[in-house]
Amino acid sequence: MVRIVLAVLMGLFVLVDVAPAFAQSPDTIVVAQAQKRRTLFDLLFGEEPAKPAPPVTQPQRAPRAKSPQASAPPPRVGVEKAADATRLAVFGDSLAIDLSKALERLYAEDANLVVINQGISSSGFVRDDFYDWNAALAEEIAADSFDLAVVIIGINDRQEIQADGQTLETLSAAWTSVYQARLANFLDQMRAARKPVIWVGLPPMAKTQYSAAISQIANIQRLASFSGGAEYLDIYERFLGEDGKFSSYGPDVNGQNAQMRKDDGIHFATAGSDKLAFYLSQTIRTFYRGGGVLNAVADPLVGTDAAAMLRPPFQGLGQTRLLEIAGAVIPISRVPVRADDLLLSTRVPVSPAFPLEALVSAPVGRADAFGVGQDPTQVTENPGER
Repeated sequence: MVRIVLAVLMGLFVLVDVAPAFAQSPDTIVVAQAQKRRTLFDLLFGEEPAKPAPPVTQPQRAPRAKSPQASAPPPRVGVEKAADATRLAVFGDSLAIDLSKALERLYAEDANLVVINQGISSSGFVRDDFYDWNAALAEEIAADSFDLAVVIIGINDRQEIQADGQTLETLSAAWTSVYQARLANFLDQMRAARKPVIWVGLPPMAKTQYSAAISQIANIQRLASFSGGAEYLDIYERFLGEDGKFSSYGPDVNGQNAQMRKDDGIHFATAGSDKLAFYLSQTIRTFYRGGGVLNAVADPLVGTDAAAMLRPPFQGLGQTRLLEIAGAVIPISRVPVRADDLLLSTRVPVSPAFPLEALVSAPVGRADAFGVGQDPTQVTENPGER
């Protein structure tokens, strides 16, 4: 009998203990499970269980007021450009795109100069199947879309050239010959159109092998610029660190240490582009004498009878050529021009004084070798490959 009573009591205990769980919603099951489970001893002899205390709610904190942030300086507002403003076109690859933006900031308040971005990303003089710069330049010259040209290009040119159905190895003799021919064609079009050109050299790069190849390409461009009558702006040493190696940081135009190069070790950061634009502006003054820009080179013919003469913007030798016309400098390479011949002349010859091929093949030690040249003591096994 006792066993039967105990069995009935245990059955009642199970029903009492479990039934509330089925009646509870899913949201309250967790709370029910969290309560202390009652034993059979508590059911027979214990007190009624106390009701669980209501959950303690944490007081919600009021959102912290954000501290006012310093507002960014307002962007530089440019003036409206004049209708007859000098048109400065920037040709090249992605470096040209960044440089054109920096020049726009630099000349934003100069109404007499407008910057035209002609940069094409991933372009160069090697992959003319991707973008043919010589063909594109011919169209721009035919449209007379610019007055002064700035060129910075070459970071995509460390690759093989396809020419005459052959694949030429990068920086080989045959590769260099084709590359020089394309540069010469580009600059010859500029000279024929009387468009002043400022060719900007390439900066050092982060990766050693890549930087060495880019330096060779820049050296080819330097010789081509001299031969083609363009002003060449060498910027390599201006973006080196104090140890003479590549550095991502350096002094900006205000002398403050800033990031000059982007994380890829190739492109310029904003501060670097602005610094490059500042250096470039010093050379632009040779050709551009618009409002707000001082003359970096004094014209020796100003105030004389010859000042009204039609004088094209001589390229490559800028100040020296002007002084030569004025008679202050007599070149040792040719007989000085007579005054009457100068007054009666109808055109200025555009043929380069130093052909590019002659610069490359000049023997070491000759005045026109320009640090390249060839050693006359070396015997060339196969001269036809040059």
